[in-house]
Amino acid sequence: MLQIKNSTAIKFFFIAALCLSCALGFAAQIAGTVTHLSGPLIAKKADGTVKVLSLQSAIEQGDTLIAEKDTYARIKFADNSEIVLRPNTQIKIDQFSFEEDKPNNDGFTMTLIKGGLRAVTGLLGKRNKERFGLNTPTASIGIRGTTFIAEYVPPESSLAAYNMATTAALQARAGTKGRTILSDADAPVAAILPLQLAANEMPGNGAGRAPGLYVQVLDGTIFLKNSTGSLDVTAGQFGFAISFTKPPIILPNNPGMQFSPPGSFPANQSQENANNESKSGSLICEVR
Repeated sequence: MLQIKNSTAIKFFFIAALCLSCALGFAAQIAGTVTHLSGPLIAKKADGTVKVLSLQSAIEQGDTLIAEKDTYARIKFADNSEIVLRPNTQIKIDQFSFEEDKPNNDGFTMTLIKGGLRAVTGLLGKRNKERFGLNTPTASIGIRGTTFIAEYVPPESSLAAYNMATTAALQARAGTKGRTILSDADAPVAAILPLQLAANEMPGNGAGRAPGLYVQVLDGTIFLKNSTGSLDVTAGQFGFAISFTKPPIILPNNPGMQFSPPGSFPANQSQENANNESKSGSLICEVR
């Protein structure tokens, strides 16, 4: 009888230790940290719980981040990459796996549900570019070492929003007789051809933009990929993907993308490193 009790106790202890080990392993999956914040930022955890984040809050794999109205939020990840979320943005950290001495275990994927962000790649993206991905409903974004801005405009009701944008663009063009059309932000956008609109190849502009994924590359190169193929977008270019079943395209002009975080946010990692260098007097290397 004593032997049976001892055996049961040993099994119980082993199971408890295993559960504790798993719990600690899951808790250790910290992806990044909130470094700058201008308003409410909420994290919906993988278990369904909701947490209001603050400066220095940890970001974990599985978190869905929700930037409220007027909220910009900067997240610095363990591999020295970063994202800055714009207001009214939702993004999920699907996977983040990084150990500096174990590149074979690298993995970083996010899903942009709505809204926009500016992203700068870090060490993971430099040594394993193919293991970084930003997914959206119309295309996925891959990198080749870069800084880029992405905005996803969700459809209001199926293709109704796109059809309204198409009709408005056609009417605007008819009134201009081929002249340049101006957006609400007074950014020039080339006149849109009716055949392109009929083929659902070009978006609207300004506040009434068609649903889809918009990208702007500030440095380096990214590629947009969906079921139709892949398209490279390089520094200074704008790209657009309206549907996962239609090819991404290069836009001739800025379609109305605006990204203006508060002045207290670093413009990029170079600025942050320069500021740190001036404070510490030491040389800081930037890795992209």
